[in-house]
Amino acid sequence: MAGIAAPNSCVAAGAEVAEAIAEIMGVKIEAKEPDIARPGCYFGVHDAATKYIYNGLNDCRAVALLGGGMKVCTIGCLGLGTCAKACPFDAIIMGTEGLPVVIEEKCTGCGTCERVCPKHIINLSSVTRRIMREYTDEECTTPCQRGCPAGIDIREYIRQITLGNHHRAVQVIKERNPFPAIIGRICPRPCELDCRRNFIDEPVAINYLKRYAADFERQSGERILPYKAPSTGNRIAVVGGGVEGLSTAFFTARLGHDVTVYEAGPQLGGLLRSAIAAERLPGEILDWDVDGILEMGVKAETGKVLGKDITIESLLREGVKAIFMATGGWDSRMARGAISEIESPVPGTYMMVDILKLAAGTDIFAGQPDLVIFGGGKLALQAAKICQDAGAQKITILFREDLAHSPITDHDVSESGIEGLTIIYDAGIQRLRGEAGNLAELEYVDTRTRSATAIPAQNLVIATGRFPELIFVESVAPPADEPEKTNVPAEYLFRWEAFAPYKQPEFKNEVGLFADGDVLADYSAAIKAIGAGRRAAVSLQQIIYGIDPGLTERVLTTHSIIQDVDDVEAVAASQRRIMPLCSGKELAVCGEIERGFSDEMAQSEASRCLQCGLICYEHSAPPEPEAESVADAQA
Repeated sequence: MAGIAAPNSCVAAGAEVAEAIAEIMGVKIEAKEPDIARPGCYFGVHDAATKYIYNGLNDCRAVALLGGGMKVCTIGCLGLGTCAKACPFDAIIMGTEGLPVVIEEKCTGCGTCERVCPKHIINLSSVTRRIMREYTDEECTTPCQRGCPAGIDIREYIRQITLGNHHRAVQVIKERNPFPAIIGRICPRPCELDCRRNFIDEPVAINYLKRYAADFERQSGERILPYKAPSTGNRIAVVGGGVEGLSTAFFTARLGHDVTVYEAGPQLGGLLRSAIAAERLPGEILDWDVDGILEMGVKAETGKVLGKDITIESLLREGVKAIFMATGGWDSRMARGAISEIESPVPGTYMMVDILKLAAGTDIFAGQPDLVIFGGGKLALQAAKICQDAGAQKITILFREDLAHSPITDHDVSESGIEGLTIIYDAGIQRLRGEAGNLAELEYVDTRTRSATAIPAQNLVIATGRFPELIFVESVAPPADEPEKTNVPAEYLFRWEAFAPYKQPEFKNEVGLFADGDVLADYSAAIKAIGAGRRAAVSLQQIIYGIDPGLTERVLTTHSIIQDVDDVEAVAASQRRIMPLCSGKELAVCGEIERGFSDEMAQSEASRCLQCGLICYEHSAPPEPEAESVADAQA
């Protein structure tokens, strides 16, 4: 009767019983996405490398006590069906390969199987869980999957292609990548560097197969979308319609939120529209994938410049729960021909390139005494002098570098003649705070001690050539008796704060903006921007619901020590299929340089995939027999 039970606390009786109970208890029914058990092992005991033959108590927990089980893989399913026997709804059966198979129609997400599995290889899964999770060393991940910045389940979508299930292949790709047609044409393919076929011949043409699946969707004319969670009613704004902004919007919409993208240019797509030749990325391909974002339920408004047409304050006052900003910087302004004017998307925040162009006699900082410059090397002193001439009185320069590696010497400072100048080293900006349409202060963190310090700042000059990705929220809610936000009186000081999304696990210990691990979105590679967009969506979810990121030491990074193989055996060499090209004469008809795989080529190339697990992989020839030890465990 406390009213604290979750909507799925008792799912066995069905919706009608739940509604009747809710009516009796006087509480409302809430919609919640279903949790479904999902096994995470792909090779049964008979197909995997084993340490011994087990002949004992028919329970996975028993065999796990004998050196972790009979498998060489330390996390693999032990195949004795403990999860199936424990399931109270008969939703799990043991398949012919000795692995559990979940009957989704019967699964209630009770979690019993998850609790009894000694290897934790069967877990509850949902849209939200799949979006929010980072891979850990307890999971059966593949080398190519770990090498993909977006974390796409590569083995699974290639398996679906071999089965001829192209619809499902596209769904699998879009679980982590909303731009399969685009990425299938422009990706630098880091996954292929980690493909285990490199031990034998050449890597599987992973990206060409992604393009093949994406082209199937486009040519069919049927939009294939991944699952999304029920609506939450929360309004989210994403500023910036490039790859990272659109990816953030896509994943945030899949989490059930109401998302609107605001783009300064006339079209969505960001630098992809101007930085890549049409022969490599035709406009209709870009439009197809962008339209897929909108069909996920994302709304978009173009021609909206942050700081002019819309502001942080106006969006938050209108009831937007959180704002994600991914506006880019000088590159984005060049793409839309806006390099001649100064832009300040965040109140009081400027790029140094704009400040260095200020004409003499400009007083844009008059009456705003506190100004902070972040980075810039020796140019920081030049910018500080210009800012002082423009009205700034107290100037602070923050450097991420330590004093020993400072680009500025004491002589440089004395020669600058700047009064009231403070230089702070080992500093990373961690948070911005503002009141209404003004910046009020910023918080920086000492990168050595992790201690935070807040200092006044009405203006901030950033030397990186681009604005950082930031999340904005209202920091102080108005009183309960305040009118609706759209009618808040002018005298009410509306407060906001901004901070960065959580960093990729590789750099989870870094602090502050512009750290080494921060993704430069389109600057680096679109596939990295997609990964950053998913993390931004996860950050928004965490902020809305007060969820801890939970980046434990088990989260995978390139430094993680996990089981792997340094060679493959009993695998026959096979030739990689080459992408067919259009000739110069055919280009006008083809529209792009690469033709794409035919059905036969795709099937042939997909069959080269070894369908790897953590250490397992498919053999194309019988492996040489090895001596086995036999261990009989008596119950």
